[in-house]
Order: sequence, then C-alpha cells, then structure tokens
Amino acid sequence: MEIAMQKEIPAKWEANMKKLIQISLLVVCALVLMASEPGSPAWQMKADYVEACSCHLFCPCYFNKHAEHPHCEFNMAVKVRDGHSGKTNLTGAKYWLTGDLGDEWGTKKKGSWVVVSFDPSTTKEQRDALAPMILKTYGLEWGELKVQEAPIEISRSGDMAEATLGGGQMASMKLKREPGADGQGVVLRNVKYFGARSNNGFELYRSLEHRADVQGHKFSYSDRNAFLISIETQEGEAAGMSGGDR
Repeated sequence: MEIAMQKEIPAKWEANMKKLIQISLLVVCALVLMASEPGSPAWQMKADYVEACSCHLFCPCYFNKHAEHPHCEFNMAVKVRDGHSGKTNLTGAKYWLTGDLGDEWGTKKKGSWVVVSFDPSTTKEQRDALAPMILKTYGLEWGELKVQEAPIEISRSGDMAEATLGGGQMASMKLKREPGADGQGVVLRNVKYFGARSNNGFELYRSLEHRADVQGHKFSYSDRNAFLISIETQEGEAAGMSGGDR
C-alpha cells in the first residue's frame, strides 16, 4: 500500500508541474505581446491644411529661429480628415487659426497672439478635445489667445485654393500653386511641420490674397508664402518647428 501511494504522489506532482509550466509560459507570452503592442494614443488625427503667412516664399521660420520680419502673421484653415480624442470622433471637424508668431517663438517659444475659430458644425465635444491638441501641436505660449465661432469654407480647383472665415469678412486666402519646372507643382519634403509626427510634404503656393480682420487684429498681404499640407499628429509627439529646435 505504501509503495503504491509513493508511486502515485510523484506522478501527481509531475502532472501538476507540467500544468504550472504551461501556465507560466502562457503568462510570459501574454506579457511579451503586451510590451510589443502598446495601447493606442489617447488622441491622434490626420488633418488637411491651407496655410499662408506674411513671409515671402518659402517661410524661413521652418529653418531659422526668427521670421523674415519681427512678425509672422498667418491664416490656417484646417479640416480633420480622420481622428479621435478618447471616445470623441473628430472626423470632419473644421477650425481656423489666425495669429502672429512674433519674434520670440524660436528663442523663447512665445507667440504674440492667436485666434482659434471653430466652424458651427464642430460640436462642443470636438472643440473641447481639439483645443489642447492644437496647443500641443504648436507648443507655444501665446501672449493673447481668443476662441470664437465662425463659418469656414475651403475649396480647391485646379491650381487654385481658397478659404474664407465668416464669409470672407473675418479672413480669407486665395492661393495659386507654384508651377515648378515641369508645370506639375513644387513639393518640399523632409521638413518638419511644428509638432506633427509626419506630413506629406509642403505643396507650395503663392498668395494672391491673404487677409484678416478679427478680434482687433488686422493684416493684408499678397505675393507671399503659402502652402497646402496634410499632417498626422498624436499624443506624445514633441512640439516645435525645425528651426526653433536648434
């Protein structure tokens, strides 16, 4: 009887050890998969920009710590192609930035002023989600920051791109594509766009009209820097421009 029990105990012990080893291997595999597949970012988006500024083509802010003048006054009309923040779907949201980088954006990361305009179709949830995302992408401390609502229209046809804010009364851009040597346009690649993770290249345009009259700020330019660009940005990316990081 004792001999039979002695044989039975090692047999059970061996079976239990095999099960324990199998479970341990499964746990290790699970941990490896969790380490190799981190959770998705809390927020991310792909967005299409129509942009113009007061510098001559091409804006030196992307390669230096100062603009062409002691200011860089800009308009940016933006439509989110795809994106989310938490459970908030950002696809289709439209916003417009009008402002001035000033002369300390590259040395002290301070911008002069900016007005953020949301299209009426952009919901409160989308606006609340986009506000910190916008600030993070540009990574500047603004001397003056205001938020408002106004209709945004963006169109592109052939070599022309146009955008209006408030029906054109608050701001407008009318841009013509640079033809390039082959007439097919000019695209500047391998240049960082602020804190975006990636972009499809700066499709160069020249402003025929670039103006704003919003929240006490007014400017008007023509024959200046402009471009179209699509960017991808997400949580965790470093903010700032190429020139400002040196």
